[in-house]
Amino acid sequence: MERAIQLSLENVRGGLGGPFAALVVRDVTILAIGTNQVTTTQDPTAHAEIVAIRGACQAIRDFELRDCELYTTCEPCPMCMGAIYWARLARVYYANTREDAARIGFDDSFIYDQLALPVESRNIPMIQIMHDQAMVAFREWGKSPNKIQY
Repeated sequence: MERAIQLSLENVRGGLGGPFAALVVRDVTILAIGTNQVTTTQDPTAHAEIVAIRGACQAIRDFELRDCELYTTCEPCPMCMGAIYWARLARVYYANTREDAARIGFDDSFIYDQLALPVESRNIPMIQIMHDQAMVAFREWGKSPNKIQY
């Protein structure tokens, strides 16, 4: 965690992005580090946790991090939580809370609120179209002997 906190400070002091950093660790080895790069890369998905997860997956050449831990300077947002669960990390350690983040302008409570609503009640319209046509690929995936489950 000390390394993650150091990286978050370097990110802020260097004007490189928000005050967030993360590490993916397996055993005692750091597989990848990530810092918030949203504004420097113009990528809203470039949160520290996502950057670290991507780097770790590339490092071990696998999309699962089952035997790895994530150290992050803040409680992960909903997007990062999704990535954490999809990567199947064994454990997450965090320092600051989402309430701490909200106090400095990083408030993601509206996303939690939106996810709890029925699709038709969300602020961004979610409109289902071409369901039957899209189901063809789903049916073929279901029958495929070559699929890799994840």
